[in-house]
Amino acid sequence: MKPENECTKLYYKFLEFNGDEAMRFFILVIQFVGVVALVPIAAILTLWLDARSGDGPSVIFRGGEFTSGQVYEGPEPDWSFTNEIRLVELQLNATRESRTTFIIESNGRIFVTCDYMGTALGRFWKKWAVQATEGDGAAELRIGNIRYERTLKRVTEGPEIDWVIQSKTSKYRSLINREMIAEGETWVFEIAPRV
Repeated sequence: MKPENECTKLYYKFLEFNGDEAMRFFILVIQFVGVVALVPIAAILTLWLDARSGDGPSVIFRGGEFTSGQVYEGPEPDWSFTNEIRLVELQLNATRESRTTFIIESNGRIFVTCDYMGTALGRFWKKWAVQATEGDGAAELRIGNIRYERTLKRVTEGPEIDWVIQSKTSKYRSLINREMIAEGETWVFEIAPRV
């Protein structure tokens, strides 16, 4: 006869369960796994709902309408300061939803790109770009505590395309190229002054 250790005893005890005890044990395990899975799901859902009604986006979730920050009034800024900024907040006025995005400055003008637009999933995920193109493009850009009233204008050709490719590749080490833009995989918008 082999000496029994605690693990072996538990194993034999488990084998001795009758049907009702095994079912109770199985239900207990399922309940435990359900609770463990429910906690992160509830946390993510709470953060998502909080961001949707908040003043601007979080890093992960798009947010609500901008309510804080001073609206800039004055001549067109020298946008070169954005070369030191990785992310800005952008709100499409038609939807009053905001998101974080990269910003690209070149030749005194600012741009934003929207990737993954060549697929239905990409267009659903980045629906703000579709809405900006189909609507009037009215938007607000928030950098720090300053809000700039702007208009998003899609750019599909011209020297601006090369400027954006060069600047985005340099600043973000992006793989953007002219073919991606021509094929509609990446959309380019100038964040132009609002008129």
